[in-house]
Amino acid sequence: MKRLLLIGAFLFTGIVTYAQTERDLEDINEDNSWLKAGVNIAAPLGNTADFSSFILGLDVAGQFMRTDNFGLGIASGYSHYFKKSDVLGSDDFGVIPLGVMLRYYPQPEGFFVGTDLGYSFFTGTGGGETGGAYFRPQIGYHNYNWNIFAYYNQILVSDPFNDVQSLGIAWTYNIRFK
Repeated sequence: MKRLLLIGAFLFTGIVTYAQTERDLEDINEDNSWLKAGVNIAAPLGNTADFSSFILGLDVAGQFMRTDNFGLGIASGYSHYFKKSDVLGSDDFGVIPLGVMLRYYPQPEGFFVGTDLGYSFFTGTGGGETGGAYFRPQIGYHNYNWNIFAYYNQILVSDPFNDVQSLGIAWTYNIRFK
């Protein structure tokens, strides 16, 4: 199932970029490139919900509009997983993702879909897992200055039973490049 999701994301990306006029990196300006900075809040899912009560984080990404409808960039940030107070031996931990951001915008303002794909590094886990590959499909609303979106995040670790999963919402503000 995980492989099918990744293959689908790459297929979607290829179809969208092939069908439109492309821009080169030297064409970067305030109309087609920006820094996205924002916040997210999420609920842990699966086994992650057994020891974490909620997740609060910061998102940052640099985006380049390769075409009028397709954006790509680099995504990162930090998410803090707060432990449940009634779980002994469990501590807060953090996640620092580093990935590629892919977005499709059918219109200049309105609905969009996208995903982030990459690797997440764990912090504060006491020497257990150090990280894993992640994917974060998204659906949301955007305009010239901001985006609000719902997302599912899954970090794939060596033991699939312990994959870190969450469902959340995020808000980002677009800071234009000059």
